Amino acid sequence: MSADPIEPTFDPSGFSIDSYVKRVEKPWGYELHWVPADVPYLGKVLHINEGSRLSLQVHDEKQESWFIIRGQGSVIWENNKGELVETQLQPGVGYSTKVGQKHRLKGLAGGCDIIEVSTPERGTTWRLEDDFARPHETPEQRALERGEA
Repeated sequence: MSADPIEPTFDPSGFSIDSYVKRVEKPWGYELHWVPADVPYLGKVLHINEGSRLSLQVHDEKQESWFIIRGQGSVIWENNKGELVETQLQPGVGYSTKVGQKHRLKGLAGGCDIIEVSTPERGTTWRLEDDFARPHETPEQRALERGEA
């Protein structure tokens, strides 16, 4: 019989018990980033106003997953035949995109709140169509839009 495993030790000097949230205004609503920028993943709440939609976009490095927590929303996204289809987001289930998959979230009656988790914000978000005539979101453009430049 083996001995009890020894508990690992860690240097607690970098530990934090601080809370975090950053609100980022968007023309379609706003984002609440609830994960600090220095970790290898991102967590957001997307608040999409009724009738508003994000750009039709494609990421060259980022993957996203969504979970609707309030209201009604949909995603227009590319299926495995390259066609754009619309799916109404259902409570209690998740939806995920792959790198290179075109997609666009939309707020329906009353708007919605969607939890988004993703790989870090890096690479370019190619805005293929945008109701607000914004340019592609390069790292530099992203910093400008978030007031970080």
